[in-house]
Amino acid sequence: MAKEKPQIHNKRRNKIRLHHEGKHTLLYTGLLGALIIGLAWLSRGTLAWGSYIIISGVLVVYGILLNFFRCPVRMFNGPTTKTVVAPADGHVVVIEEVDEEEYFHDKRLMVSIFMSLTNVHANWIPCEGTVVKVDHHNGNFMKAYLPKASTENERSMVVIRTPHGDEIMARQIAGAVARRIVTYPKVGEECYIDDHMGFIKFGSRVDVYLPIGTEVLVKMNQATVGNETVIARLN
Repeated sequence: MAKEKPQIHNKRRNKIRLHHEGKHTLLYTGLLGALIIGLAWLSRGTLAWGSYIIISGVLVVYGILLNFFRCPVRMFNGPTTKTVVAPADGHVVVIEEVDEEEYFHDKRLMVSIFMSLTNVHANWIPCEGTVVKVDHHNGNFMKAYLPKASTENERSMVVIRTPHGDEIMARQIAGAVARRIVTYPKVGEECYIDDHMGFIKFGSRVDVYLPIGTEVLVKMNQATVGNETVIARLN
């Protein structure tokens, strides 16, 4: 049964907030940054331009962190039946048939979205249905855009069975910098487009595995907006 979506005023829809996964990082980094800025300011008489360079550097780094942990309010506008939306901001780096051996053990159509450090790193549920599998695998931290990162890097999978019986897997993959994957869904829960699936800290990618024959609506290198860009329609 489709979830009733609350009506969101345009001002709220475009609101940018900070994700709760970043609260401790931002707090402790902010305190450390304030200490460094304070010491640099007190030393400006002897360090001269060096103090201003240090202060500017701290502010730039903290600005990057604020940008990384931003979490825009987004509600999908459109039919959700048989719709698969992008689970993440980024660019499409893979569209191909692959042998998926961890859960399906057959051929699937994979659409992979790579997130750079400048992208929003919140992840959204790609389709509505029931969560039938959630699993986490420890692994390596090679560059996320490499093909073997899907099976060798640290990763977390969520498998959703749609009301029409299709099963869709979304796999969060850590990258060379990422060191923490957060996944929210639990087995047995109903999930919907607009729900948050999780968060990956500091660069990564999300793979979506679809049934063979699914109509893919994105192209290679296309930019995606999480919870807005429709990447596929299920048959």
